[in-house]
Amino acid sequence: MNPIPVNPSALPAPRGYSHGTLTGNTLYLGGQTALDADMRIVPGGIVEQFRQAFGNVLTTLAEVGGRPEDLVSVTIYLTDIPDYQAHGQEIGAVWRELAGTSYPAMAGIGTTALWQPEALVEIMGVAVIPDERLTAPSG
Repeated sequence: MNPIPVNPSALPAPRGYSHGTLTGNTLYLGGQTALDADMRIVPGGIVEQFRQAFGNVLTTLAEVGGRPEDLVSVTIYLTDIPDYQAHGQEIGAVWRELAGTSYPAMAGIGTTALWQPEALVEIMGVAVIPDERLTAPSG
């Protein structure tokens, strides 16, 4: 099977990468920071950036018929682990608001920097979408 790029029109147009790559019914979700439609990192701190970054992941997932419960793995890259931990309850509330109580395998990894200097979080993942909901990407 040939990989199919998945680039929702609701997200900034990618240059040199794809927001996701679909192979069969497995969607590999590229790292998403808190970029908004204007290509700016949302202000306000780790909770707001988590909301935007995870929302971007879910937008890519929905582009091919996926739902949050289809996520099988999520990796969260963080520039400040103590900040993330200090806001864990708020971030957990954002997760439940956007994805419910379905929790995939997860990892949180500390890093010194992300692509955009003001980014505090980057989220990537893998989803397996049931054949009956899988749709071809529009982009």
